[in-house]
Amino acid sequence: MGSTVLITVICLSLLSMISAVMLYFVAQKFKVFEDPRIDEILEILPSANCGGCGFAGCRNFAEALVKADTFDGLNCPVGGAVVMGNAAKILGKEAQVLDPLVAVLLCNGTPENRPMTSRYDGASDCRISNNLYIGETDCSYGCLGNGDCVDVCNFNAMYMDSGTGLPLIIDDKCVSCGACLKACPRNLIELRKKSKKDRKIYVACSNCDKGGPARRACKVACIACNKCFKVCEFNAITIENNLAYIDATKCTFCRKCVTECPTGSIIELNFPPRKLKEEVQAETLKV
Repeated sequence: MGSTVLITVICLSLLSMISAVMLYFVAQKFKVFEDPRIDEILEILPSANCGGCGFAGCRNFAEALVKADTFDGLNCPVGGAVVMGNAAKILGKEAQVLDPLVAVLLCNGTPENRPMTSRYDGASDCRISNNLYIGETDCSYGCLGNGDCVDVCNFNAMYMDSGTGLPLIIDDKCVSCGACLKACPRNLIELRKKSKKDRKIYVACSNCDKGGPARRACKVACIACNKCFKVCEFNAITIENNLAYIDATKCTFCRKCVTECPTGSIIELNFPPRKLKEEVQAETLKV
């Protein structure tokens, strides 16, 4: 009886030792080496895990930075130039100098501009609404007003305006993570170059219908009349699919297109008040 127990104990011990040795060699065989610089980069990242960099989270982005030969195409929109500069110092690489971006809503379909023609009684979700019908107005391109973009913003940079029914973007809080762009089923939000004093000039319309139907659906719809295109001296405006578009990287803020637009679809923000003709004439006479 005693010898049987002893043999059992010895066999189990030998089996355990053999398993331990096998596990050791397997672990050594498949051991994954992780560059310690990944943790260094992770410490300086904002830990927002917003996906604005194009990766699933900050750790994935840190791994990509360490493995990459250059920083081309890699950017942390939340951390900006400071974070990317620090990462470049740690890795001994050169960081790109990128212009800061800010989200812009390409729609100005307020109740005054875009009258309601129907009533939707369903789930308050832009994606669901977009799949079911064109919306509560005759514009099938405009904002649905259910606030999907606001819900996905982790930085409190957006809120729904109760008066206009449109989302408002707070420039100082926007980190250009791009979450709101992905949430909008009608692609109404764009990241544009952030200028000094938050000045912007852009076409606040996404209606690709021809002039007549577009204008009937919304008073401030772009009708592709080409007036803005003709007056722009810097090739910053293009007309495509019955819609004007202003390239923020080429626009010099001369504002000529704003006054030329017959429907008011081009918006200018954070500029000083325009001088009246009388004031301009008076200044000319003084000179």
